[in-house]
Amino acid sequence: MIPTQRLPVSLTPLDAALAALRHGLEPVAPVALPLAEALGCVAADMPPLQAHPLRDTAVSDGWALRARDLVGASSYSPLPLPTPPVWVEAGEAMPAGCDCVIDADLLDQTGPIVQALAEAIPGQGVRRAGSEITGAGVLIAPGRRIRPLDLLIARAAGLAELNVRRPRLRVVNIPAASGEAVTAQLIAESARAAGADVVCIEAAARDATSVAAAADAGACDLLITTGGTGVGGSDAVIAALGRRGEVIVHGIAVQPGRTAAVGRIGTIPVIALPGAPDQALAGWWTLALPVLDALSWRGPRRAVTLPLARKIASTVGIAELALVEEIEGRWLPLAVGDLSLDAIARADAWLVVPGGAEGFAAGTPVDAYMLRD
Repeated sequence: MIPTQRLPVSLTPLDAALAALRHGLEPVAPVALPLAEALGCVAADMPPLQAHPLRDTAVSDGWALRARDLVGASSYSPLPLPTPPVWVEAGEAMPAGCDCVIDADLLDQTGPIVQALAEAIPGQGVRRAGSEITGAGVLIAPGRRIRPLDLLIARAAGLAELNVRRPRLRVVNIPAASGEAVTAQLIAESARAAGADVVCIEAAARDATSVAAAADAGACDLLITTGGTGVGGSDAVIAALGRRGEVIVHGIAVQPGRTAAVGRIGTIPVIALPGAPDQALAGWWTLALPVLDALSWRGPRRAVTLPLARKIASTVGIAELALVEEIEGRWLPLAVGDLSLDAIARADAWLVVPGGAEGFAAGTPVDAYMLRD
């Protein structure tokens, strides 16, 4: 069968493809989500927090007293208490007039008079009002990913929802001859971990009409297709994108993933990823994640800089992805340009060798983006 389309003779540089994809993108509008749903999303503007705790509370179980009533008390000179002590448990509000909590065994209650066996200072065993959360700060800075620890603070502050930016991502899988959808599942799971609201759709067939119909199914902020970007007779994604919108780039100077494409349907950016997992991952890291970051108004991703344990050789004119493993404070290259599943499983981070470089010499400090927490 004669191929329906051909890759351009000249591949588009990765930076140019990404710039075209991000052109005109605006962050999505914030939404208020329940705390459990907000986990992993990118924070939007948050209202100032209320002070916490609202009142002085006991840090541990014990007797609530006034410190001034215990001055001079010791086990050798028990001091009778002028007022009866009040038992409090951890987290309980302090009784009026009490400013300290002492352990249960520091009171002698064997006789008719309760006696103190130790002194205390004001605030001992007490968490002061506003000491956990002052009430003047913001829970999470906008642009930062929400972590489980952030949810702890939110719950302690009595919040039920958080304001986040959660882009809507639609993943359209082009069915492979084998019937497997491992790549689409990988991209969907990666997107959810990145804080996106993900819907997965399976095209009815590999023809342009079926792919175009699947691409039209529902509103989204970013559309990603997996599979069908090559030059085979059944690779119809590019034709389908041309019917529904605009093909901006087909054929990107990145290895793996040269057959990836970018375009638009109306104002919606579209990324067409190859069906092979390693090629799709290359497009996910270099194209899709930056777009999601722009849509969610996320701050810059943190790179870890370490020297290379050995050199990385690369082909001039094409950006190549490399997987690295951290060994004794150095990046050990595992794969360059051809990413096996074994290398993907072992990798701690990834980096891009720019198209204008022949690689990096051993000992060169390089920036890599972490794949593990």
